[in-house]
Order: sequence, then structure tokens, then C-alpha cells
Amino acid sequence: MNTPDSRRVRDLVYETLASEGRAPSVAELARRTRSTTEATQKILHELAEAHALVLTADGDAVRMAHPFTAAPMAFVVTPLDGHDDRRWWGGCAWDSFGISAALDLDVRIDTACPQCGTPIAYQAGPRLPPPAELAVRFPRPAGEWWDDVVATCTMIRTFCDRGHAERWTADNAPGGGYIAEAATVWRLAGPWYGDRLDSEFQPHSREHNQRLLDECGLTGPFWRLP
Repeated sequence: MNTPDSRRVRDLVYETLASEGRAPSVAELARRTRSTTEATQKILHELAEAHALVLTADGDAVRMAHPFTAAPMAFVVTPLDGHDDRRWWGGCAWDSFGISAALDLDVRIDTACPQCGTPIAYQAGPRLPPPAELAVRFPRPAGEWWDDVVATCTMIRTFCDRGHAERWTADNAPGGGYIAEAATVWRLAGPWYGDRLDSEFQPHSREHNQRLLDECGLTGPFWRLP
């Protein structure tokens, strides 16, 4: 976001995801910024290099703009207000809370426990924590999140409880990952994502984000950012 043009493209991506639950196409972004598709594509790649958003594998469309995703990833986020008909895909358990924080909106989150397959539906909001029994498993250390960020997000899942998360880990990834209380992840999502749609948003520094992790009790080597 080093230039007004890149800032405008970034903001349009977020505005469209927030208001419509979809990512704008390259052609749409070019039209709305009165630019060319080639110039817009170049800006998108620069934003992706800066981790401001994530492109598809082919590099020709927006895949994610955290906490939003343009494709299904195991979570559906719905406003609790029955008059608001927007819907979003949650990129992961953490991002689902992040959507609520970014929009300052109470939501219902629908997913399923990876261990038992039971559908899980729970409410959360900026001041509404999720049920205490839910657990969230992180598949890899913070220093490796961006090695393959889509794969990382895909596996940050909500479980019925810690026991189910532990059994799934023992069967599928013995010795790997970190299991946290969903309420801890919810607390982290607020300050991490709450300003993502602000008109004056600036990317957080590594030191800022490390402090957020520390304040939520997520400390030690697993949580050390690169």
C-alpha cells in the first residue's frame, strides 16, 4: 500500500468482500479505478507480495483478504440480525471471529468438528464470546503461516471440545499443532482484525502483532512471528 493506487485497489477489495461477500474481478477493479487490467494485475501482485491479500494459485484473482475469503473454507458467517442478508465464507476459526470484529457485528458461525463431523453453530460478536467448551487447533507455528497461507487457514479448525481436538491431532498429526480455547482466539481476533476496514488502516508491525499474541497468553516458540 505504498501508493494511492495500491491503497485504492486494496480498499476496493475489502469493501466488496465486506458488502457483498465476494471478491471483485481484475476487470472490475480496473474499471472502478479507471486503470488498465495490466496495471491492476501488477498492483494485486505487489499487494500479495506484501501479504496485504492472497491471490489464487494462477495469480489472476483475489483468493483471500484476511479475514475474508472468496471461496468456501469450512466456515459460514451470518449476521445475527435477520434483516441483514449478507453472508461470508470464513477462512478459518480465527478469521470467522475476525469478520465479526472487522464489521463490528454479532454473527452466527457454522462449521463442523473435524473429529466427529458434528455440525457446530455458535454465536460470537465484538463483545459476545463463543461457547467456553469449543477449541481451535492451529496446524503450524506462526513463523510458518505464510509458507502456504491458504493451507494454514484451511486447517485452523473449530472442534467440539479440547478432547476432540487432541484425538484428531493424535490420529492425523501426532506431535504437531497447538490447541487453544476458542475464547482465546476470539480475544485475539478483535485487535488483530478490528481495524481492517478502517479508512486509515495501516498494516500492523511485527512487534505490534507479537504483543497481541503475548497479551492473549499465546507465547513461546510456537507463537514467535518471523
